[in-house]
Amino acid sequence: MRDTLVRPETASDIDAVRNVNVEAFREHPISRQTEHLIVDALRTAGALDVSLVADAEGRILGHIALSKAGVGDSDSGWYLLGPVAVLPDSQAQGIGSALVETGLAELRARGAAGCVLVGDPDFYGRFGFTTFPGLAHEGVPDQYVLALAFSDDKPSGHIRAHEAFAVEPEPDAGRV
Repeated sequence: MRDTLVRPETASDIDAVRNVNVEAFREHPISRQTEHLIVDALRTAGALDVSLVADAEGRILGHIALSKAGVGDSDSGWYLLGPVAVLPDSQAQGIGSALVETGLAELRARGAAGCVLVGDPDFYGRFGFTTFPGLAHEGVPDQYVLALAFSDDKPSGHIRAHEAFAVEPEPDAGRV
């Protein structure tokens, strides 16, 4: 990883964060090109609880968003990780991992119960994410519904994300 600093997003990063999410998911085979819209909607709603950027000498290379989520009968303590994005020319350099590790450290510092996500089990497994019996997200195969519990409380039931995750794609499919 280059000399990259993972730090909280500032107001001056918003356009770059949008661009990172657009570019990172532009060619992704299962993206609806809504990641930038989700982040914008979370921010507008005041629901972007943790927003970190990977900054290399003033150039934003990556971004991670974490927002509160309901899990089963619990409406508190759980966070949803996503999206996490890295510019295509900066991928496979440890930037995404640094963003995830820093984001998880922030959640632990806040006393979170844990973190849930929908994603690649091979990538997220290295951080301790795994499947849990009974943990589900509507429309997503169980093997991609992952969680990391920070205590003995195991997540079970449906994940309820902020309504920002229901945003529809823009007519021009994510072009800025």
